[in-house]
Amino acid sequence: HELFEAQVRQAPNAVAVVYQDQRVSYGELNAHANQLAHHLIGLGVKPDQPAAICVARSVAMVVGLLAILKAGGAYLPLDPAYPPARLRQVLDDAAPHLLLADAAGRAALGDVGVDASVVELDAAAPAWASLPESDPDPRALGLTSRHLAYVIYTSGSTSTPKGVMIEHRAIVNRLMWMQNAYGLNATDVVLQKTPFSFDVSAWEFFWTLLEGATLVLAPPGAHRDPDALVDLIINQRITTVHFVPSMLVSFMDAKSVDRCTSLGRVLCSGEALPAASVHKVRRLLPWTALHNLYGPTEAAIDVTAWSCPAEFDGAIVPIGRPIANTRVYLLDGHGAPVPFGAVGELYIGGAGVARGYLNRPELTAERFIASPFVEGDRLYRTGDLARYLPDGNLEFL
Repeated sequence: HELFEAQVRQAPNAVAVVYQDQRVSYGELNAHANQLAHHLIGLGVKPDQPAAICVARSVAMVVGLLAILKAGGAYLPLDPAYPPARLRQVLDDAAPHLLLADAAGRAALGDVGVDASVVELDAAAPAWASLPESDPDPRALGLTSRHLAYVIYTSGSTSTPKGVMIEHRAIVNRLMWMQNAYGLNATDVVLQKTPFSFDVSAWEFFWTLLEGATLVLAPPGAHRDPDALVDLIINQRITTVHFVPSMLVSFMDAKSVDRCTSLGRVLCSGEALPAASVHKVRRLLPWTALHNLYGPTEAAIDVTAWSCPAEFDGAIVPIGRPIANTRVYLLDGHGAPVPFGAVGELYIGGAGVARGYLNRPELTAERFIASPFVEGDRLYRTGDLARYLPDGNLEFL
């Protein structure tokens, strides 16, 4: 709260969010989010309480996320593109008593049935329009760094979707490390294209707004269209963008990709990054810094990072080294560290580790264990295999 509101005070007229023909200043964004936050507080939002939000990508999405956090709640994103069965599953498990929605969200939830009170973000005459524009005081709400910032459900590709509970201290640590590593400033323009039900979107939203940069929201469908992304990057002078490696492959094959001269940073995560893609970025976008990151939803987005050297011509793309306040261990089947260079299962400790899975105490106890290495620390068992390369970077296997 304090970091974002400091940017508002510093440059209230600077452009915070761009969506198609809308341009919203930091002052306007904060005022709208504050009014909605006061309304949510009046509806009973409290620390550690998930508040669901089901909206299409829009300025209202940004306002809604900020408002839930400012009210002290934890946001629970529901993608309107999800099948009804997936939405029903998440709502049954999380049981939020409050849900923020726009027309797209209400349509998606129409056949699902919602037991929560619904706040219509696109109401013609919203009930919060006359509420104060002042910042709620997080201390008066009893909010601390150990309360939840968000609950994001895993994809469920390998099992039943699980609600991962991330505390404020975990996501703030991740964002502060990112700023120290990559140095965003008020001249930067960040593309927000990741569906907000994936945790990468959290840094797209909040790193941008905490540092006074401009957030450009991708129009509908553009996040899946490489040519549309090229045009958007050129027209909006985007400096920073995230790609999962499979989408990076498509993007680099787009016509005119070499005209993306504003692009200063490309960050990759979510899948293994092929060396061929790195070589292509280096050839077609030599002015662009390329970073490869690794991390599960259960550890606040990313836990290791590697910056690609300009002269890189290798066959292995590492996932790098641990970020700030993060510990990574490669352990064998008995929980002992493997020798340097040997393959081990990757365990994560430190500030980014999630509280656990919502309403899944048995699974939480199985995957989040007490650290035998640092007293009071907890380790998340990823199930992923990795090894150290001779230079000390990690290779994801």
